[in-house]
Formats: sequence, structure tokens, C-alpha cells
Amino acid sequence: MKIAVCIKQVPDTEARLRVGKDGRWIDEEDLPFVINESDECALEEGLRLAEKSAGEVVVFSLGPERVKEALRKALALGASRAVHLGHPAFAGGDALATGRALAAAIAREPFDLVLTGSQSEDLGFGATGTVLAGGLGWPHAWLVMGVEPETDRGTLRVVREMESGVNEILRLPLPAVLEVQAGLNQPRYASLKGIMAAKKKEIVALGPSDLGLGEDEVGAAGSALELLSVAFPEAGGSAQIFEGDPVAAARALAGKLQLEARVL
Repeated sequence: MKIAVCIKQVPDTEARLRVGKDGRWIDEEDLPFVINESDECALEEGLRLAEKSAGEVVVFSLGPERVKEALRKALALGASRAVHLGHPAFAGGDALATGRALAAAIAREPFDLVLTGSQSEDLGFGATGTVLAGGLGWPHAWLVMGVEPETDRGTLRVVREMESGVNEILRLPLPAVLEVQAGLNQPRYASLKGIMAAKKKEIVALGPSDLGLGEDEVGAAGSALELLSVAFPEAGGSAQIFEGDPVAAARALAGKLQLEARVL
């Protein structure tokens, strides 16, 4: 099975964020970056499926030069090669522009399966995989919590997470696109052998012209959504603290909820 895995490099969730001077995005100077959590699970699932089928994993990512660090990690974990969409024209794209570019890159060679994370930890659109599937014209599933190949049928048995603790079971024909939920598996660590081998593996750089796309179709120019500004939530001053013993505090809280909030 030949599998494409799309990963995104995002700011470390443990890092202290600062809004940039222009107010349109965070200040990335000296900011640590990591592979998006659900993308790591997608990569791990792709590696497991490839190992079972004697296949290969090719990893794709879009972003500036620093993204090569994430690609090198993916190669150290077991991906055979990587594709980097690092041209400046790709910068600032929404899910539509990013999905369009990734679909064009993946379509350059035959794949049986494409895996992505369910959503990124920075923008959180949760739509890039859907756009990618539309561009390829392949069936897809979101919030995937289980994957089982049915080789005799040429299909996948897919378990999706739904509301209220309910799961949905699908059978999808291959090729397909799956958007993996964080927690599907436990991602592996890179071995010293894998890290050394990654230095010799190929990272191919592609620009819009290599994908048959114009610069007006990708990045900020090809986006339907414009990010105007980011800001930290404003601190409110309406919190109330109930003093006294727990019984008295509970009675006071119940009274407020019943008479003022009217939720009881």
C-alpha cells in the first residue's frame, strides 16, 4: 500500500505566545514548533499500514524553510521520502488554498491512501483534508478512530467518532482520504538508526508551477478567507467568589443560579 501523509508544523502548545507587531498573527521569532498532534497519529497509522503491506509512506508538508525539521522527523520515524511545498507563494493560505496545493502535489503520483490529522492546533479549521479529498475526487472520512484494510475487497473499514459516545462504521473504497483523530494510536519515537537514515532520504521541493497551479490559486492570493487580526481574550471582572463553609457557599450559588441566571 502506497500512502501519502500530510503533516503540519505548528507552535508548541506549551510555548508562551505573543501577538505579532502587525496584530495579524503570532510572533514566530524564537518560537518552538512541533508536528501537529493529530498529524503525528496520522503518520503513525500510515507507517503501521505500510509495514503490514510492505508498502511505503511519503510525507507532504506546506510551509517555510523550518518545516524541513518536521519532514526530517517524519523520515526518521520511517517515511521513505518527503515533499516540501515551501515556495513563498504558498504562504498565508486558508484550508481551500492549502488543500488545493496538497491535492495537486499528491496527484503527481499514484497513491492508495491519504492520511491527514483531523485539524491543526493553531488555526483549527478542520477542513484541509476535506478540500484535499474534493480535489482528488476521492471518498473521505473525518474524525477517524479506527482503520482496518480489507484487502480482498479493495476497501477500508473505518470507525468514526461521533457525538454522545456513538461511533459510526464505514466501508470506503480505495483510494480514499482519512482525517485522523488524535488518540487513534501512540506515535513511536525515532531511533538513532532512523535519525541517521533520515539524513540520506530525499526531500523534494515543489512550487506552484510544478503543480500546474498559478500563484493566484495558492497561498493568500488563492484564499477565500482573510485573517484580519488575532488577540488574547479580554479578562472579565464579573466573577463572584462565595466565602464561608461549603454548605453556605453551595446554598448561595444555588440561589444565584435560580434567581439571577435562571438555569435551575
